[in-house]
Amino acid sequence: MYQFIDRFARAFAILGGIILSLLIVQTCLSIVGRSINTILHSDAVQTSAPDLAERLLSTGVGSISGAFELVEAGMAFVIFAFLPLCQLKGAHASVDIFTAKLPERVNTLLGTVIDVVFALVIVLMSYELAQGMLSKLRTGQTTFILEFPVWWPYALSLVAAIASALVAIYVAWARVFEWATGQIVLPVETEEAQ
Repeated sequence: MYQFIDRFARAFAILGGIILSLLIVQTCLSIVGRSINTILHSDAVQTSAPDLAERLLSTGVGSISGAFELVEAGMAFVIFAFLPLCQLKGAHASVDIFTAKLPERVNTLLGTVIDVVFALVIVLMSYELAQGMLSKLRTGQTTFILEFPVWWPYALSLVAAIASALVAIYVAWARVFEWATGQIVLPVETEEAQ
């Protein structure tokens, strides 16, 4: 079961990485386009090469219209897409100042409680995201510039949020089982293995 969950979580992380990379490229292209547009509108270029400037400007060089709407829509998906692998590998940021001196059994119980609470929170977030998506679907709301339905990014984020919830539930179950029986279900990741 662990291998299936691991492949599932990695697939979402890869998809999130691809979407994030596309958003980064789009943002860079938009910035470069806006910079070129600014340079072509500058007094220096307009006086020294007005014909060239006008020809280049007529190609539509400039920032990408609605780029921020795409970034806004894509980032929610990206965040939820990385959560399954992060949860499975226990890669969340943690501060163990207070727990470092506690006995191992207490730290294990504390980690189990945290994983159970995390699973409950992700399930609740998924439910609320579904409610938000249904609300946006009912109202027919669209984005301002690109005018695509707002429920689309909600739906994409919901898919990744449900994947996060499934992995979080698996991790919570595994931690409770491990704490109760002492049997290891989730492999312990070492620094060298990562």
